[in-house]
Amino acid sequence: MTQHDLRQIIAEELARVIPGEAGKRRSRFDYVLPGFGERIHPSGRKSYVLQRTMDGKQRLITIGDAAILPERIAKDVARRLILRIELGENPAEKKQRARKTPTYTAFLQSYWDVAAPTWKPSTREIQNIYRRTHLDHAFLGKFIDEINHADAVRWHASLTRSAGPGAANRAMEILKAMFGKAEAWGYLPEHSNPFRGVKRNRGRKIERFLSTGEMARLGCVLAAHRDENPVEVAVISLLALTGCRRGEILHLTWGEVQGRKLKLTDSKTGPRVVWLGKEARAVLDEFPRGKKDQRVFTFDVLPRSALDWFWRRLRCEAGLDDVRLHDLRHNYASLAARSSETLPMIGNLLGHRHVTTTARYAHLDDGVLLEAAALIGESISPHLPSS
Repeated sequence: MTQHDLRQIIAEELARVIPGEAGKRRSRFDYVLPGFGERIHPSGRKSYVLQRTMDGKQRLITIGDAAILPERIAKDVARRLILRIELGENPAEKKQRARKTPTYTAFLQSYWDVAAPTWKPSTREIQNIYRRTHLDHAFLGKFIDEINHADAVRWHASLTRSAGPGAANRAMEILKAMFGKAEAWGYLPEHSNPFRGVKRNRGRKIERFLSTGEMARLGCVLAAHRDENPVEVAVISLLALTGCRRGEILHLTWGEVQGRKLKLTDSKTGPRVVWLGKEARAVLDEFPRGKKDQRVFTFDVLPRSALDWFWRRLRCEAGLDDVRLHDLRHNYASLAARSSETLPMIGNLLGHRHVTTTARYAHLDDGVLLEAAALIGESISPHLPSS
């Protein structure tokens, strides 16, 4: 007779002698660790459990399947549960809440699945970088309703120190939008967004403009690197000659290059046209034209990383250590202003959606205004009575 046959005979005998007992769940508790035990199900499956008193009632918490979980580990889990219960926590309530309120990690993924398809390709690429570098590990192990305003402020301050004020602001805006969706989707109560009211880092007010001598030095250094780094030199030259944003040039396709203009389909403010001077057109003519959907400028590594690395090296050689790549765009606008272009015209050249964005360049028209005022004064003065 095998061991299996013996167990079957015992089970049948129990069912005959004690009707109903063989079909019920039974629990066998440990003598050393109070409350810890093993529950035997009618099917023969066993699971580890912990029985404790919570809120004046006896509760039975299931730890795990005995066929999978070793008894030693189950007892270790039971000890931690006992400690949490003695500290006033209710593991059963937390488990129940977990079914209703997602964790930060789970909701970040849900938000991304819904929001990312609505972003422009260039925006999605940048947002994915911010997610990998700053968001994925921000609030690990927390439910979204456990993250409060103080947590948000501390996180933003910490990221400002480690990644810089601009990166911290952008990462915060992503989370602010995400928690706004958590409210809209019913996971959080209204007006509970922890990132609402977090003070943004102040942006740099003074743009850096290049003098004639500085532009000459930059041109000389670019010329010196043309043979070794033709792609990087071409991109930076176009940024300086067109005032385009970095992403607009890095993602430029041959289908968008149309004669003396760039017909951009994916700029920050939507589709727009950038007119090319002969110098800018000459830069593009140095590269063999590809298919419509092919990018004009290709890199062996990530384009942004390659360009940033090259620019740091370039500006050091040119003695322009305090000049950012984006300052080339501001410099283009300043040259337009000094050439007596109107603010609406400058806004069109830069692709600004609102005239208020272009207003920062208004002071650059002062010289032109002074000249106009002087001419008007000279024409009027002869007709005024002398003092």
